[in-house]
Amino acid sequence: MINILAVDDDKNTRRLIEEVLKGAGYNVITAENGADALEKLDSEHIDLIVLDIMMPEMDGYELTEALRLSDNDLPILMISAKQLPEDKRKGFLVGTDDYMTKPIDEEEMLLRIKALLRRAKIVSERKIEIGDVTVNYDNMSVTRGGETVTLPQKEFLLLYKLLSYPGKIFTRIQLMDEIWGNDSETGWETVTVHIGRLRKRFENWKEFEIVSVRGLGYKAVKNI
Repeated sequence: MINILAVDDDKNTRRLIEEVLKGAGYNVITAENGADALEKLDSEHIDLIVLDIMMPEMDGYELTEALRLSDNDLPILMISAKQLPEDKRKGFLVGTDDYMTKPIDEEEMLLRIKALLRRAKIVSERKIEIGDVTVNYDNMSVTRGGETVTLPQKEFLLLYKLLSYPGKIFTRIQLMDEIWGNDSETGWETVTVHIGRLRKRFENWKEFEIVSVRGLGYKAVKNI
């Protein structure tokens, strides 16, 4: 069973999250603040964290940053009454995987959790399967039937990133920072070049495609 740690200093909110998650078939462990959550993480196997921001002793930002600095890559969903863009931006900068605002939409929360767990599974298995296609992180190859395409590192990482989040739009700048790094002197135009190469390589593969979103960036679309 999947274990989810629900961290919130408000007793009623904790109870609500616990009931919703248990109703969806998850096992739930609760904590009152970040410090309490760290203790639970030391004693329990946790698959995902649902986390409030404003808490005493150690808030959600501090807990997330502490986990990421210790190389803990557990999926984290922040749920907060803080709705300003800078609040969300800070959440993502310290390392949260997703962010939603209160009051809690129970169905949306469950959908977001399901998506985060699916992505975490992709990361742990280090491969993506789309019909007969397997994208293998360990040898940077894409196979279909008896055909194998081994990609250069940057092309593979770009494809893997897009296929890990099908339907999600990434800007060129986001992809540049993710794949080439913040300190790279290469211009964002190189993303366009690499996207073009990927499209050419897989133009006859019906299982997936990379779509340009005018004025925004790119997204991967699975056709199976």
